[in-house]
Amino acid sequence: MNHRAIKPLALALALTCFGAHANGITPTRGIDVSQLNASAKPCDDFFGYVNANWLKANAIPGDRATWGSFEILDEMSMAATHELAQSAAKNLATAKPESMEYKVGAFYQSGMDADAANKAGITPIADYLTRIDALKSPADIAAFVRDTHVQGLGLLFNFGGEADFKNSSMEIAYALQGGLGLPERAYYLEDGKDGSYKKIREAYVAHIARTLELGGVESAAAKAQADKVLAFEKRLAGVSLAPVEMRSPENQYNYVTLDAAAAANPNLGWKQLFTELKLADTKGFSLSQPKFFGEVDKMLTDVPAADWQAYLRFKIIDGAAPYLTDALAEESFNFYGRTLRGQKENQPRWKRVMESIENGMGMGLGQLYVARNFPPEAKQRAQALVDDLRQATKTRIEKLAWMSEDTKKKALEKWSTFTPKIGYPETWRSWDGLVIKSDSYFANVAASAKFNQDYAMSKINKPVDRKEWGMTPQTVNAYYNPLQNEIVFPAGILQPPFFDAKADDALNYGGIGAVIGHEMMHGYDDEGSKFDAKGNLSDWWTKEDREKFESRTAKLVQQFDDYVAIDGLHVKGQLTLGENIADLGGLSVAHDAFKLAQARKGEDAGKKIDNLTPDQRFFVNFAQVWRRAFRDEELKRRLNVDPHAPAQFRAIGAPSNMPAFAQAFECKTGSAMVRDEQKQVKIW
Repeated sequence: MNHRAIKPLALALALTCFGAHANGITPTRGIDVSQLNASAKPCDDFFGYVNANWLKANAIPGDRATWGSFEILDEMSMAATHELAQSAAKNLATAKPESMEYKVGAFYQSGMDADAANKAGITPIADYLTRIDALKSPADIAAFVRDTHVQGLGLLFNFGGEADFKNSSMEIAYALQGGLGLPERAYYLEDGKDGSYKKIREAYVAHIARTLELGGVESAAAKAQADKVLAFEKRLAGVSLAPVEMRSPENQYNYVTLDAAAAANPNLGWKQLFTELKLADTKGFSLSQPKFFGEVDKMLTDVPAADWQAYLRFKIIDGAAPYLTDALAEESFNFYGRTLRGQKENQPRWKRVMESIENGMGMGLGQLYVARNFPPEAKQRAQALVDDLRQATKTRIEKLAWMSEDTKKKALEKWSTFTPKIGYPETWRSWDGLVIKSDSYFANVAASAKFNQDYAMSKINKPVDRKEWGMTPQTVNAYYNPLQNEIVFPAGILQPPFFDAKADDALNYGGIGAVIGHEMMHGYDDEGSKFDAKGNLSDWWTKEDREKFESRTAKLVQQFDDYVAIDGLHVKGQLTLGENIADLGGLSVAHDAFKLAQARKGEDAGKKIDNLTPDQRFFVNFAQVWRRAFRDEELKRRLNVDPHAPAQFRAIGAPSNMPAFAQAFECKTGSAMVRDEQKQVKIW
């Protein structure tokens, strides 16, 4: 179901994030100079110069909310895994039930059987609904909520395992705020610009009512319950932290003993939950937002049981909707896809099924994907780029004029413990015990959710497995994990325009080189810089150096605050600060590494290809990576919740602070892409 236990934190500080997947497209390979926009000057409108013509010629597909370089590779990844699933489904009769091929094939076959799902109706969740109808006391309600976590559905709050912020060698449990259906707290508590949040709230209430009715609630009762659900979630929103507050590691970690948690929240039953999760020997965990859980505990006694029933009933039906009838799946899309994100049409069924398999057993699917789609030489070439970027990062830290020797020494200690992971895991997780059948889609979704929850819980209170990955190999993304001080590059992103073993260095350093640098520099952004060489939350800075750092990052906050994205709505510089620091530092060290590579090979720095110098090609490919269009609704949603700035601003934000860009395109002082000296941001 949708309510999966999640890793706390955006701890994996990822390069980007996006949604869904279609066929028949190819990635950008190299630079097609005929696509460059001659009517735009690179010094004034660099994003338009590189991308305007392509964006004009490539409309956002109907089943997408965004479209660009990441999404094209995502389509290719989806097509590759789809082919694997189709093949596995055709060979079910000869496959062994315990094999990954059988599990993928059976899952796919069950998902594609729309007739069976429509015939079953809401029967697959009938037991949950019956149990909700019988809830009467706070103890009943708390017991039901706890059981959803045992089953891997995770209602009301988020619960999962992660390394201890203060002892990163051990994994502990984290409980975090959750329970909201709208993107974040402001949608409940404010009306928004031109009443936009109010309109979305009204649409949400209508969606709740329709979902309840499709789930068997009589029409008038469904409408009344929908109002109760909104009021319930509004109360949760009132004690929830905003996305920008949730970025702070200090707001993500609050270690308490189990006894203290039980005393603080006597109605929730923390000790019972840990016992039911087979973690009875737990001494403590992170009760990460105590104010939120204090309010939830009060709600168990002062919110009528009928209101709790309405809320839980809706959450169960809504979470299961994509895997039940066509009517429920379409209702889910109409709100979450069409209203919130602006998609014109739902994804075809095969794509939705592939996403379910990715969510349920993506690493198993990845094992099949890698065997067919990732040659060893790609991993070797990427490793060479990582080595160059590591050296460039070290040199840049050593030369920092604003940082004291004491702090610089600690920064270099952290540099020395960076762990890169490329392509796919060294060892594969076992899927023994997960039973997948070909005749019930929802049963397979539920079985994988339970299996993954049991797996996640089995790691808590044990040493961290440093070989484990937080992304599947087929994912088109990359991430940095401050608790392990690791940078991770799945096979899915090691393709053009990011990486091409046959391309000139300018393209690879401006593409995947900037990605590698980005992830490394997350270790020194406003969040990552609070974790030390061992991955522990620790203040390794002198007071003076931290103040200098924050003075410099404040300029970057202001730079992005000034960008207007749509309808007078600005980018949120503080929300996107970590990614913007990583972009600026990452592109800078990538360019340094590129110059080192040129010098090592004795290449002519002025030699042109397609009338572009190597430095120009470096920056053009960086901008191609951020080639992306958004539907209006999706762009507005992301401005509120996404820690990444919209792509058009990422394409220009870092280069406009770099003298190397101005030199490459001979930009004059006063050009839009040349920030004046007082505003220019120099951090790493």
